[in-house]
Amino acid sequence: MEKERENGSVVLNEEKSVGVVQIADDVVAMIASLAAMEVEGVSSMAGNITGELISRVGMKKLARGVRVTVADRRVKVDLALIMEYGYSIPATCHQVQGKVKAAIENMTGLSCADVNIRIAGVKVK
Repeated sequence: MEKERENGSVVLNEEKSVGVVQIADDVVAMIASLAAMEVEGVSSMAGNITGELISRVGMKKLARGVRVTVADRRVKVDLALIMEYGYSIPATCHQVQGKVKAAIENMTGLSCADVNIRIAGVKVK
């Protein structure tokens, strides 16, 4: 399977393919964001709206706080998270890294090289 870059997306070309499959960088960012938000202790993505408003303004806003770089068949993800008070930052970040890496690799077939996390704040309940 050959992977190429084209207009802010990765192109997947398979030898027995009927056509071309493109995965936009925004889609990879959304996958990363959704996976990170599933981890207990993560309140939200930094720069993101609250969960209650997501249904009103659309899922694209969920990719805020995520930067994705795809080069040479490898994905690098930079996340900015807001943590919930009382959770271990190192343990939570380790869980986020594993979950994001697995989600990207399983859903896209791309290799996830790095998942870097910046804690941008702590939310008190």
